Amino acid sequence: MKKIIYVLLCLVSVNLVTEAAAPRRLEVRRVDFEDIRKSVQDTIDGIHYYPRLMAAYLRNDSTLLNDTLPSGEVVRGRVMNVEDYRKLYYGYVFEEDYNPFRTSIYSDKLEHLYDKKEFTREESVLIKENARDALADNLFDLRQMSFFIYALKEIRKDNLARICQFRLNHLVAAILSSGQGTKEHPWVVTSVEHEYNIINFLGYVAVEHEVEDGNIDYIKVAKKDDKSPEGFYFDVSKIMEVAQLKFPDIK
Repeated sequence: MKKIIYVLLCLVSVNLVTEAAAPRRLEVRRVDFEDIRKSVQDTIDGIHYYPRLMAAYLRNDSTLLNDTLPSGEVVRGRVMNVEDYRKLYYGYVFEEDYNPFRTSIYSDKLEHLYDKKEFTREESVLIKENARDALADNLFDLRQMSFFIYALKEIRKDNLARICQFRLNHLVAAILSSGQGTKEHPWVVTSVEHEYNIINFLGYVAVEHEVEDGNIDYIKVAKKDDKSPEGFYFDVSKIMEVAQLKFPDIK
């Protein structure tokens, strides 16, 4: 696990590469779920209509999102950017398939391997296949996505690894763009598991989890030095809202 996490920290950074392939500082703004709902459910002219977004996301030969002009002409060639990924990530809560408590039987299946410092090719292939199956169950399993990328690099599937790294980078960017991790401006997540993913990607180790008023989670972390934060805040309001609708018997 330590080796995998070290590689991931080198790959995922706060200043991510955007559609222009140039580093930019993320624009942070609140998540307007009503605006996102309208965008992802616009079946007529919506560039962010959810099936269109998902098709572009899943396309392995590119990450291109088709634009539709008022004339009806389809224009190809725009690389998906952080705004597209915000609509993809947060728009998923409006899909029938969304389950805020989704888990996969594959998530912890190879836990015994992750502590190793080196892997054989056979083990790397096993990690790749298990991560692929886990992602088929839960498309936004960021932890398994990171294992998938690592295994692809180990077996020299570099082109697919780059595509998947682009996806992971931009999903992380979408979450980081939703706030600052502070109590006043928490990061908005659609899965509690993503709280720990973000903390790990930023190079911190979670040591305590607290639930605060207003559907806010606080994750205390091990301090790196005197100037590092003591913890980060996450907004789980949408998780709780959907959970109450879909699973009213859960207290």
